[in-house]
Amino acid sequence: MQDKLARVPAKPGVYLFKDEKGRILYVGKARDLKNRLRSYFQKSAALDERKAAMVRSVRDFEYTATENELEAFVLEANLIKQFRPKYNILLRDDKSYPYLKLTVNETWPRLEVVRRVRKDGARYFGPYVPAGAMWEILSFIRNNFNIRTCKYSLEKRMRPCIQHQIKRCMAPCGGNVDHDEYMQMIGEVRLLLEGRNSGLLSVLERKMRRLSAEMKYEEAALLRDRIRAIRQISERQKAVAPQLGDVDVIGIFREAGRAVFKVLFIRNGFMIGSRHFSIVDAAGETDGALLGNFIGRFYEKEIIPAPEVLCPFRPEDAGLLASWLSGRRDSAVKIAVPKRGIRKKLVAMAEENALLLSRSDRGPEGTTPTERLPEFLGLEKVPEDIGAFDISNIAGREPVGAFVYWSDGTFRKDKYRHIRMDAVQGPDDYAMMKEMVRRTFKKSSGVRSRDLKVKSEELGVKGKEEDTSLLTPDALRSSHLTPDASRLTPLPVPDLIVIDGGKGQLGAAQKALEELGIDTAVIAVAKDPDRAFLGDREEPLSLEDGGAPSLLLRRIRDEVHRFAVRYHKKLRAKRTFESPLEKIPGVARKRRFALLKHFGSIEAIRNAPVEEIAGLKGFHRKIAEKILESLAKSEKETA
Repeated sequence: MQDKLARVPAKPGVYLFKDEKGRILYVGKARDLKNRLRSYFQKSAALDERKAAMVRSVRDFEYTATENELEAFVLEANLIKQFRPKYNILLRDDKSYPYLKLTVNETWPRLEVVRRVRKDGARYFGPYVPAGAMWEILSFIRNNFNIRTCKYSLEKRMRPCIQHQIKRCMAPCGGNVDHDEYMQMIGEVRLLLEGRNSGLLSVLERKMRRLSAEMKYEEAALLRDRIRAIRQISERQKAVAPQLGDVDVIGIFREAGRAVFKVLFIRNGFMIGSRHFSIVDAAGETDGALLGNFIGRFYEKEIIPAPEVLCPFRPEDAGLLASWLSGRRDSAVKIAVPKRGIRKKLVAMAEENALLLSRSDRGPEGTTPTERLPEFLGLEKVPEDIGAFDISNIAGREPVGAFVYWSDGTFRKDKYRHIRMDAVQGPDDYAMMKEMVRRTFKKSSGVRSRDLKVKSEELGVKGKEEDTSLLTPDALRSSHLTPDASRLTPLPVPDLIVIDGGKGQLGAAQKALEELGIDTAVIAVAKDPDRAFLGDREEPLSLEDGGAPSLLLRRIRDEVHRFAVRYHKKLRAKRTFESPLEKIPGVARKRRFALLKHFGSIEAIRNAPVEEIAGLKGFHRKIAEKILESLAKSEKETA
């Protein structure tokens, strides 16, 4: 280790700490790699308890030298997002934020909902969190502004669809729409989305008076109704201060090693959304370092930062963060700590909300719902993560199994799974539950999520020389540090498994886990009434008390049920619209087309003589008999 430290250059870069099994424990950046790495391993190093525990586990490290600190910052963010190391500050959030995209880069612009912002010349409005306000304004625009909703190129004329017939679209696809008139309406939509409602109302009122003077009373009445609707929606919008423009406001509250962040999104002086995050292991981090880490992790998502980010205090590496945010926005971004006025009040409001959220997430003794589960369920320890299973089918048809994963106060959708129950015949929920659990964890026996990290030998770097510690960015991208690395790892076994069902489903799941050699806590949660079945209790435990542990278990049970039913409905819909010809081996697309072209319908094919089918070009008697046999079988199954 010391020999390796001696060869580290005094340059900016990123370093990775590994344990004895090659698992990545921590990713960090440094202005001077040599000084930063030495600071960890000196006997006189003043490390907090958390970092000291990390250093005791470090057996090796790698580093990448970069040209400047900004490159190091970007590389660090990418590696943390990829590996999610145990000792880094992480945001347990896999959600993407919705935006409204106005495609002003197209000849005939349209409005759509997107979750990825691109540099394509379109105008993006958002983020809308929660999304309710976005769907409300989108519905309003589609009901009152006749702009197109389709994604066709419109290079060629086509027949207008039903949207034109119900007067919801001007139908530029028909070729009879004045482009200037259409763009005028797009301009009105843009004013509405920008929050410039007073300017939009002035434009519409002038237009209404002109139409009335020209005795076009029907068109004037439509504008009058639109003006009324805009005034109503303006009253429901939360106006903060029109002079503010676009700002993001960040508040933080810390208590007992835990931190809660509240982010307010203000656009054109209106509050369009907010988001909060909890970090459960923030001990040992200074306020500035914690805030700087949060800003880096939060804005690495698909989100456009506002021109001004307001904070309660200066984050660590504020200048570096501002440069990085400016690059993401394609214009200057300022990180400010306001001292007075409306900006100071907004930061105080965000901090107060963070405080209230921290208190509301905790019980009377200052515990979270997860921390209260051991006492509630009789568990030996607090579950760091919870998994849940459910089965969905109708009389054994299209049976599916679903698995969801809960960790650190949120659902981790990257660990969701659904499986078709093809191996189980008939409506046997117990057998399906056993099969679902077995197939989910068959590669994960004895693996815990806190122990599960990427092993370098599993990712194609076994046999590399030990002294290749200096990796260039290109080498990192081409070696084991790849975005798809997590797909090679097995699914972690959670500390608590929740089964949607009763004693029968619980017993089937326990038997599957026993056969796999997995020892973890398992309960079943049933409905009507809500109750939990535990393996060592005769009577179920009521979940109707409204307490935080009960609500958490019901929420997880409902989420896995939703996920299972959604996949089941998808398969049922696919089966409904699937042609019985598609299931016949040897009848490819060309033969299906020939059959339908000749006979006109499935029923006509089913009633046709075998000689007529065999006489078609590309057919013979054997395939004709197979077709008729399969169609007869499918008819019986449908009946």
